[in-house]
Amino acid sequence: VQLQASGGGLVQAGGSLRLSCAGSGDTFSTSTAAWFRQALGKEREFVAAITRSGVRTFYTDSVKGRFTISRDNAQKLVYLQMSSLKPEDTAVYFCAADPGITMATLTTWYRYWGRGTLVTVSS
Repeated sequence: VQLQASGGGLVQAGGSLRLSCAGSGDTFSTSTAAWFRQALGKEREFVAAITRSGVRTFYTDSVKGRFTISRDNAQKLVYLQMSSLKPEDTAVYFCAADPGITMATLTTWYRYWGRGTLVTVSS
């Protein structure tokens, strides 16, 4: 599985952005997918995950009600719709996937990672 994240940029607080993660390989559509983020000087943290079917999703508390993860398996895409953005959402966002898990929030569970895309939220 190869992953490519895109869609980052500069946005004002309260604004919205949609990140996309394009996958390739036979197992992408059967993989759990997730978004993580890493702020400058901090550890990479879990943001959201979605099961292979898209039926189940899970979010970290700080983004619940503001972010939505979704996927289009036919197009091999995973999205992260981000709304009501806050300066503390500023980070490099990474997509990850793994066909061997159902749902996970730890980085160590995901074998496949894309290069990050930078999201900057100005106050």
